[in-house]
Amino acid sequence: MNRTLIVMPTYNERENLPRMTERLRALPVKVDLLVVDDNSPDGTGKLADELAAKHPEVHVIHRAEKNGLGRAYIAGFKWALERGYDFIFEMDGDFSHNPDDIPAFLGAAQDADLVLGSRYVNGIRIMNWPLSRLMLSKSAATYVHVITGMPFTDPTGGYKCFRRRSLEAIDLDGVRSNGYSFQIELTHKLWRQGYKIVEVPIIFTERVQGHSKMSGHIVREALIMVWRLWIQNGCRRSPRGTPVASQPAEANRKPTASRAPSTTA
Repeated sequence: MNRTLIVMPTYNERENLPRMTERLRALPVKVDLLVVDDNSPDGTGKLADELAAKHPEVHVIHRAEKNGLGRAYIAGFKWALERGYDFIFEMDGDFSHNPDDIPAFLGAAQDADLVLGSRYVNGIRIMNWPLSRLMLSKSAATYVHVITGMPFTDPTGGYKCFRRRSLEAIDLDGVRSNGYSFQIELTHKLWRQGYKIVEVPIIFTERVQGHSKMSGHIVREALIMVWRLWIQNGCRRSPRGTPVASQPAEANRKPTASRAPSTTA
C-alpha cells in the first residue's frame, strides 16, 4: 500500500477510467486509487472492478445509487482513514484535473494540512469554459471571501490534498453539504480551526466526455451554506482557533491494514 490515496467519485466515466488509471500508475510518485462509483448505468463500476483485479493499487467502493458528490467523498475519506493513508486527494475522473499536478500537491503538503488546486492564482487558468460559467465561478469566490473572510482565490475548486490529521479533525458525519458547497465547507472547517492551507496553481480543462454537474440546486445550496458557516464561526471573518503546529506526516501515520476487496456503501 502506498501513502497517498486518490479518491475519485465516478458516474458514467467508463470512457475515462482506464486512461486515468494508467496516467496515475505512470506518475513519478506512487499513489493508490479509490474509485467510488454510484452504480453507473454505463458499467463504470464493473470496469473499475476489472482494473482492481489487475492492479493492486486500485480499489473500489460501490454505492447503491447516485447520492451526491459530497457523500461519495465522505465514503472515500472514511475508507482512507481506516487504512492509514497519509495524504488523501479529491480529484475528478474526467481529466478536468490533470494528474500530472499530483507531485506538486504532495510537495506543498509536506508543510501544509490542506492543499487547494487554484484556477485563479496569478491569473485565470481555465480551458473551454464559456464566459458565463467563468463569471459565476469568480463571483462565487468573491461571495465566499466577503462573507466568511477566507483568503483563498478558489474556494469552490474540487482538486485537493488533505493530510490525514486534517481529515481526522473534521466530523465527517456532520458535514451537511453535498454539491460544490461541500468544497467550501470542508475548507472553512479547517481554516477556522487554524490549520495551514495553501494553494497551488493548476490548469482546469472542462470535461470532454459526459456532462457538467452544475445545477441551480447546487448554486442555491452554496449560497445558503456560506452564511451557515459564517454563523458557525461566531459571525467572525477570521479563524477562531490558534494556528496548528506543523508535524511530519510520519508522526500522524497509523498502522496500515491489508488491501480490502471492493465494498458496497
